[in-house]
Amino acid sequence: MVDTVMLQGWIEEDGQRLSADDVGALLEAGPSAVGRFGGEFLLSWDGCVARDHFGIIPGPCPAGTVFCNGREAGTVSPDPPDLDLHDAIVEAVRLRSDAGITALSGGVDSSLIAVLAGLPCVAVGLPGSHDLERAAYVAEKLGLSLHTVELTPAMISAALHAVVPVIPDKNPVDASIATTLYCVAAWAAEHGYTRILAGQGADELFGGYARYLVSTDLAGDLEKDFRGLAAQSARDQAVGGLHGTSFSLPYLDIRVVRAAQALPPAGMVAGGVRKRDLRRVAEREMPPDIARYEKKAMQYGSGVWKVIRNLARENGYCCVADYVKSLL
Repeated sequence: MVDTVMLQGWIEEDGQRLSADDVGALLEAGPSAVGRFGGEFLLSWDGCVARDHFGIIPGPCPAGTVFCNGREAGTVSPDPPDLDLHDAIVEAVRLRSDAGITALSGGVDSSLIAVLAGLPCVAVGLPGSHDLERAAYVAEKLGLSLHTVELTPAMISAALHAVVPVIPDKNPVDASIATTLYCVAAWAAEHGYTRILAGQGADELFGGYARYLVSTDLAGDLEKDFRGLAAQSARDQAVGGLHGTSFSLPYLDIRVVRAAQALPPAGMVAGGVRKRDLRRVAEREMPPDIARYEKKAMQYGSGVWKVIRNLARENGYCCVADYVKSLL
């Protein structure tokens, strides 16, 4: 008999969501049952602990492993049926959209998740910022419920002070992204939400960064950047955890990752257009002007970076990096 099962996050097997009781019943067969589990989870029972395949939910063991009594007892390698990219994204969003909100900035990544999930959306930024205006446009066009959070320099300063001690890499870029996400998580927690659907991973899977346009080894760059997503996830979940929330990432569903990595990298970035395959999927779900729109990174589009830069100067620092270090 399996003792109390502690589950943080959610679990599925072959597209079927499992409750904690379902999981407990399957664990009667031993820890090997966890190897088939998909989802985003930290699971513990009877001296054992396991994390999801990509390690979306933080925990005391490596991503995609099962540890029992301090020793590795297995791996978590779900093997759902292969799907084409469109169907994989639809399924990944479906599995996550029973609860929560979507962080919407107006770019193709978050807009596609938002329209498929149909959940309430939240956008953050300074009054009149690019992201607030773009999110409002997308929400109106797609018939989405949108809540906007107009940030102030004081709110951004407080958020920055809160995130710097908890994020793993305390550099200006990570600090500014974390500050933006902190404001999303704060709104979610205040309104009773614990799950935040977000578009992280799309740039690394589908060729979203501007530097990919001039890459001489796109396949190698995509592979390297994909490996770096673990550090990004650790940053984002540390920030979400400050408010008792977590970021749920449909693009890092095993189905989506498989479908994306089966595509020829050369076709993802061509003719000055990035994320071509993702945009083709998006065009099946929304107007072309939204699917094809290219936007700034969240820390710039929200206006958060500009405020942090000004805060550094006001506090006597010549660069943001020194200011961030001073907050430790």
